Amino acid sequence: MSRKRPVSSVCYQRRAGVLLHPTSLPGPYNNGDIGHQAYRLIEFLNTNGFKVWQVLPLGPTHEDKSPYQCLSSHAGNPLLISLDWLIDRNWLKGSDIAENDTDDSLRINSLKIASKNFYENDVAEWMEKLSEFKTKHKFWLDNYALFVACKENFDNKPWYEWPADIRHRNKEILKKLEKELKSRIDEVIFEQFIFFTQWHEIRDYAKQHNVEIFGDMPIFVARDSADVWAERDNFLMNADGDMKFVSGVPPDAFSETGQRWGNPLYDWDYMSENSFDWWKRRFRSQLELFDLLRIDHFRGLQACWQIPGKDEIAINGKWIDVPGKELLKSLFDEFGELPLIAEDLGVITDDVIELKKYFKLPGMKVLQFAFDGNTDNPHLPHHQQTTDVIYSGTHDNDTTLGWANDENNYNKRFLESYLEIRPATNEDIVISIIRSVFSSVSFMCVIPMQDLLMLNTESRMNMPGTTEDNWKWRFDWEQVRPEIKQQVTEFMSLYQR
Repeated sequence: MSRKRPVSSVCYQRRAGVLLHPTSLPGPYNNGDIGHQAYRLIEFLNTNGFKVWQVLPLGPTHEDKSPYQCLSSHAGNPLLISLDWLIDRNWLKGSDIAENDTDDSLRINSLKIASKNFYENDVAEWMEKLSEFKTKHKFWLDNYALFVACKENFDNKPWYEWPADIRHRNKEILKKLEKELKSRIDEVIFEQFIFFTQWHEIRDYAKQHNVEIFGDMPIFVARDSADVWAERDNFLMNADGDMKFVSGVPPDAFSETGQRWGNPLYDWDYMSENSFDWWKRRFRSQLELFDLLRIDHFRGLQACWQIPGKDEIAINGKWIDVPGKELLKSLFDEFGELPLIAEDLGVITDDVIELKKYFKLPGMKVLQFAFDGNTDNPHLPHHQQTTDVIYSGTHDNDTTLGWANDENNYNKRFLESYLEIRPATNEDIVISIIRSVFSSVSFMCVIPMQDLLMLNTESRMNMPGTTEDNWKWRFDWEQVRPEIKQQVTEFMSLYQR
């Protein structure tokens, strides 16, 4: 008997979702978190008919705050931990939180206090839960906790600038460090235990309210990460972390010279020989967090853009084939079902389309890319398919109102004719774009929160190719406009979302 071909286990029921990273939630501190406001968002989604909450990667970030360049592909970002949750369990007092202090140090110091109280209280029930967590996540937790402790011990320098013995992971030296840095290691483990505990409570609450959580997995990992430091054989680099080639993408709609991401490229020969064990462990972590999972830069599973490491721009790169089909087959063999969605934007070749179709993976369409005046544009509504996920824009796009304000972004005459809104104000365009997203044949539509709030460019989440002033946007519930909410409710009913 022939084996059944592995296919994405995404349910194709028509539904709508909202794209909002937890950092963008309201609150008194430096960024949103997975506390009370996250529960309120889930209630908001449920009340208004949305069945999906899409987030960006949840990992611990570097100083630039990019969730696509994390310190670990498994860990959660401790800056997302709800301090109110810790206060509710008497591990933290409101008076412990410094008044008028809203930078990262507030959360970091509060977590240190909560960790100290947690271990000193030594409550049997919680210690048992901690022990279970440590056992379940040992395959990444030990290396990550030591990595964070070492990084802080060496003035936050990247691991490839640490002393050679530690850079090369000398076993005796690492054992010595584990003892010397035990206090900080225990704090890091506490942070991860609390993050996962809080997130599972959020996910359970979402399920109770008929909301799926849609996660995002970057295809590459950061050079300065626990993954690379602890398991260097999986990457194309030498023992000191030097790389002849790095990752990126060629010139596209976002950049005339392409984007030099700088991530390490994978050693696919080594990974294949090890049955893609690194990827299986990575997917195991992500499937614990999410109901749906987007593979960012799916293009990279067919071929990756290999850029000379010394180049400052990406234009001189070239495509190098990778064994994506073998990887996905191995993952489906391991997990049986995978609720995967492919981010198939940008330069997409027939080989990429074939790979996506082989596993019957849903792809993406973005209406901001649709109105260049070309009737063959694949993002136009009449070219969309039931297996697409349709967006007004993504975290990498301007808000739709900001996009509409700049007529260089689209062919206005074509757009007005196509959407039947002539003459059109920019807010008319946004409402028509949202209507088109809801009315699409695509099984799932997703609207960034900024578009539901009718916000302008200053509320943009990210400008690709830049490293400053991104990932900072936050909203307030007072920005929810009743007339827009009413229109969305009508669209939800009219188009059976």
